[in-house]
Amino acid sequence: MKKIVVDEKCIGCGACIAIDSEHFDFEGNLSHAISNENLESDALQNAIASCPVGAIEIVEDNENEND
Repeated sequence: MKKIVVDEKCIGCGACIAIDSEHFDFEGNLSHAISNENLESDALQNAIASCPVGAIEIVEDNENEND
């Protein structure tokens, strides 16, 4: 399963939220992902590409895997 990660490089500019409020919102002064649904959406891809510091990526969520 994949998930959206906003890392510590986030500067809280709000571009991702303005472009894709389905997936992003503010938590304090920084952005965070609020949904991991519809990861192929154009809005999400545009939000990731528009991040001025490259703080957003889609990664494999290995948290639920059993070894």
